[in-house]
Amino acid sequence: MADAPKRDPQSERPANQRGAACLAAVQALYQMDVGRATLRGHARPVRQLPLGREIEGEQYLPADADFFRQIVSGVTKHQLAIDPAVDRALADGWPVERVDATLRAILRAAAFELLRRKDIPPRVVITEYIDVAKAFYEDDATGMVNAALDAIAREAGSDLSETK
Repeated sequence: MADAPKRDPQSERPANQRGAACLAAVQALYQMDVGRATLRGHARPVRQLPLGREIEGEQYLPADADFFRQIVSGVTKHQLAIDPAVDRALADGWPVERVDATLRAILRAAAFELLRRKDIPPRVVITEYIDVAKAFYEDDATGMVNAALDAIAREAGSDLSETK
C-alpha cells in the first residue's frame, strides 16, 4: 500500500480557505433562501460542511470558519442594502428575486464583501465569486456574475485596477 501524499502547506494558504468559506457561505445562503430558514438554523460550524475532506473523489479545502460566519451574518444583517445594489447591477426587468436562487446567493455574498469589506480588494472578491459560480454553472452565468459584481464595485466607489 502506498503512503498517502503529504499535504502541501501552501495549498491551504488563507486565500484558499477564504475561497472555501465563500463557497460554504453561498451554500448556506442558498439553503436559507429556498428553505426560508433563519441564520441560526443554517450557519452551523464549518467543520460540519463538506469542506476539508474528500467527497466522491473531489478534495475540498478546509474553510475559514470566521470568514464564513462573517459573510453569512453580514448578508443577513445588511440584506436590505445589498438587494437594491444587486438589483441596480442586473439587467432591467431582472430584480434579484427573479434570479436563480444559487446566483442570488452568489451575488448577495459577493455584494456584501464589495459593499462592507473594504479590507479585501474588489478584484479578489470578484475573482473568488466567479470561481464559486464556475462550481455551479457551465454557461454564461459567470459572465453575468462578473458584470454584476463589476457594477456593484464601481457603484461602491472601488478602483477595480487595484490589487493591493
